[in-house]
Amino acid sequence: MDVSTTSQTGGTAASAAKTTAPTGSGTNISADFTTFLKMLTVQMQNQDPLNPVDSSDYATQLATFSGVEQQVQTNDLLRALAGQMGTGGLAQLAGWVGMQARADMPAYFDGAPVTVVPNVQRGADAAQLIVRDDKGVELQRLNIPTDNAPLSWAGVTSDGMPLPRGHYTFDTVSLANGEVVAEEAAEIYATVTEVQVNRGVNTLVLAGGGTIAASSVTAVRDDSLL
Repeated sequence: MDVSTTSQTGGTAASAAKTTAPTGSGTNISADFTTFLKMLTVQMQNQDPLNPVDSSDYATQLATFSGVEQQVQTNDLLRALAGQMGTGGLAQLAGWVGMQARADMPAYFDGAPVTVVPNVQRGADAAQLIVRDDKGVELQRLNIPTDNAPLSWAGVTSDGMPLPRGHYTFDTVSLANGEVVAEEAAEIYATVTEVQVNRGVNTLVLAGGGTIAASSVTAVRDDSLL
């Protein structure tokens, strides 16, 4: 609103309206429309009679406020729709609980073998699997086949001692003629223990406490059938 054409009384009304305006997302904006009309009335009553505000300015103010009101309501409807869609997707994902999801993510090692799916690049004649701890420190570099078949990582050192429980990450190194041609993350399988909607995103909770967006999963399998 252009308050430069109002008198001191009109300016006071505008200041009071700013004080009482909500600071939230605009859920009470319809109620505030009444306050806006009162402000507009005060402005009209206290305008300079020698320099009145043009009627088109009032129309512009009304149209601007109405446009903001409609935009806020549209945003609220979109958020509600997104929440409903997320809940619907959650019902479908409920069938994943107890199954194993495959994705590029850290693996939680609790003493049981971890299934790793390498990502060896086409044309490589040799490959290695790099194992790192949760701090990114390289622990192992193992020679693996180049066919990208799933591997079972036992979680033991070269002398057969088990590694500590915790989260580990895996990367695939592709080699050709002894030269590294690519290093890509390897995927792992992890058991899904829960599905959630987290800030509108369908999220899987995995054994060991890790979480991952459902959209990043590339495969799901029933471990009992293996």
